[in-house]
Amino acid sequence: MFFRFKTLAFFAFLMFAGVSFVTAQENSAKTAQDKADKGKKDKKQNNKKQSGDLDKNATAEQVAESTIVIYGGLGGRASLNQIRKTTIERGKISVVNTEGKTEQANYERVILRADSLDKERIRFNQEFPSAKFALIYSDDKIFGVFNDSVFTPREDASKAFQNQLWHGMEALLRYKENGSTLELAGREKMMNVDLYILNVTDKQQRKTRFYISSKTFRVMMLEYTEDNVKFRRKFYDYNYAQGTLVPYHTVLWADDKQVEEIRIQTITFGQKVEENVFQAS
Repeated sequence: MFFRFKTLAFFAFLMFAGVSFVTAQENSAKTAQDKADKGKKDKKQNNKKQSGDLDKNATAEQVAESTIVIYGGLGGRASLNQIRKTTIERGKISVVNTEGKTEQANYERVILRADSLDKERIRFNQEFPSAKFALIYSDDKIFGVFNDSVFTPREDASKAFQNQLWHGMEALLRYKENGSTLELAGREKMMNVDLYILNVTDKQQRKTRFYISSKTFRVMMLEYTEDNVKFRRKFYDYNYAQGTLVPYHTVLWADDKQVEEIRIQTITFGQKVEENVFQAS
């Protein structure tokens, strides 16, 4: 009887010990899984926090330099300087004249790149149905050429031509070379696109505000004010030309009125350009 009782007691002990062992294993496994889940959650939250901190703490220079990298086809400033030594761009332009009518023209823009924009040389040929002429920027001066004769352009035409340079994309892409200052003015969302707002002010205190996608670092729009008129230029149809990023379609507004539209048809970089095309004939 006593032997039987010991046997039953022994089996009972084994069953209890087995249950306790299994329970301990389950608890241990659950604890390990909880720790692993917590670790993954903490890591995810930490990564998210770090990403958010990076966006939050981005500097104006980081945004500008990231944009330059993208426009240089990931080669940045070095690629832009090497590839875009010269530019020959052809396309169509629509402008609103002084009478409020829209005029269309074929155009050709020829650029001889310099270390900074004030030393740039640009010839902008325009062929309207009734006239063909060129505006030239050279030695920080603007003059016109019509039928081999030099003329002084109207003030509004000179300003528009100059604004294409000083309030254009190159004001950002060559901010260092121009001695400009940067200011990150915050972030904004337009048409579901998250944008950095970057102010670029050159040595002549000309200020241009750029709206840059925080995802692609492409410039979606720029703004500037002149004579109490707020100008906005939007950029569309981005594509790569010889490895560098180019917007093939731009539209300019003065306040709420469209005043200019440019569509690039062809653009090439690095071709030989004679310096005499930037001189008076």
